[in-house]
Amino acid sequence: MRDYYTLKINIPAGIVSPGALQQVLTAARSANVRQVRFGARQQLLMTVHYEDMRALEKELKQLPVRYELNSERYPNIISSYCGEDVFRTGAWLRESEYHTVLDQFEEPPRLKVNLSDSNQSFTPFFTGNLNFIASPEPHFWYLYVRPKQSNTVFRWPDLIYTNDLGRLAKAVETALLEGWNAGASMDEETLYALVTHRQAFITQPATQEVELPEFSLPYYEGFNRYGQRSWLGLYRRDEQFSIDFLVDVCALCLKTRIGEICVTPWKSLIVKGIEEKDRSLWSYVLGKHNINVRHAANELAWQTEDHNDEGLGLKNDIIRYFGKHDTRTFGLCFGVQTRPKSEVFGSILIRKRPLLRIGHLHLFSVYDLYFTENFNPNSRTYFRFEKGLLKAFVPHQIDRLCRKFNNRRSQENGKTVRLEAESAELVVDAENWVHQCPYCFTVYNPQYGDERSGIPAGVPFEALSANYSCPTCDAPKSEMVEVVLPLIKAD
Repeated sequence: MRDYYTLKINIPAGIVSPGALQQVLTAARSANVRQVRFGARQQLLMTVHYEDMRALEKELKQLPVRYELNSERYPNIISSYCGEDVFRTGAWLRESEYHTVLDQFEEPPRLKVNLSDSNQSFTPFFTGNLNFIASPEPHFWYLYVRPKQSNTVFRWPDLIYTNDLGRLAKAVETALLEGWNAGASMDEETLYALVTHRQAFITQPATQEVELPEFSLPYYEGFNRYGQRSWLGLYRRDEQFSIDFLVDVCALCLKTRIGEICVTPWKSLIVKGIEEKDRSLWSYVLGKHNINVRHAANELAWQTEDHNDEGLGLKNDIIRYFGKHDTRTFGLCFGVQTRPKSEVFGSILIRKRPLLRIGHLHLFSVYDLYFTENFNPNSRTYFRFEKGLLKAFVPHQIDRLCRKFNNRRSQENGKTVRLEAESAELVVDAENWVHQCPYCFTVYNPQYGDERSGIPAGVPFEALSANYSCPTCDAPKSEMVEVVLPLIKAD
């Protein structure tokens, strides 16, 4: 028997009423739960001891509240609703449209559904299986379909009307799941024909791809004014929120007539609509629970897997390195992936992989670093920067990659990125030869040079001084070996 269960409660679109959240938290506290987390797909997560689980389940069923135990059957609808009003977004998509869409989902979807304003970059566009993105045409949406465990996205041929979005999502989900369960290959033409043959939808042709904004993560913590009111962003360094604190937050929302609390994909909370006269009440609650609300911006721009202390520990190691070396990370976000089938969002990705495997036992692990095309985290094309790093060398290499981004950013003209529906696979450019340190796996690539050693881009390895050494571990030039550097890029 398990000692503990992981209980997940979906918060559709990241929107929850203070009263409903307070009821769930009170029930959890009665079951001896003291801390909860929020997931990357805007869920409420908690760990419950098996002796307390039966009583908690009974209370949740009486409320009633849908929940899952140690399961991911229903991965939640996520949305950019949390940024509406507080971060300037599109012209027609407002809070009422999100609610109109949510009301169409009578049953929770079994695939990941994302609802996004096309003019924001606070929430991810393509981490779902069904990714709906508001188009410039009022009340019509793009749909980008991404099969499960795939990096390939394709655009639905039509724009979908708001009032038909839920019905079409259900039809596409049913067709995909029936095809996968039958072992059939579901290409985009077959899927479109199957869905539109069964029923009609209000649509119009999608004549071009969606245009994505340049990524920029707004500072989402602390008190911030918008109009005549303020919003409050709440982030916790260890990703854990005490139930006592959250119950007080809910109570204050109810007292000051705030009807919603928003969960963000960054595992934080946003409370909108705080009146100036109530600021002192919020300051009192923050002080009562010793809540700091002014962390460094480079600490907020991270995605780690849910319930993963290993990824969180690596994140903290890198942040300390950033602080020590005063690394500039503006315009970047970072993802840490320690499990092979998990999905994280980031313009720079840190992926753990086993170096030595005996059956299901991983005896030794290393890390690979990737960055997305144009460093836009919504791109589906990844390039490998370093391979096979020991954990101790990851922070330095991330620092190098940040400097690479900053050098490139200074030369950009600021144009937006246009997404092209494309697949991505690992390909090897036969001419992409580099020299790699055999000890720490640091690469010298003449395309980028070695900024720390004062070597500009374009200097071939053969032209380097005989005294040149690995910038990470000081291995001599003579011991560096010539290797092919594979790239992950589009067909």
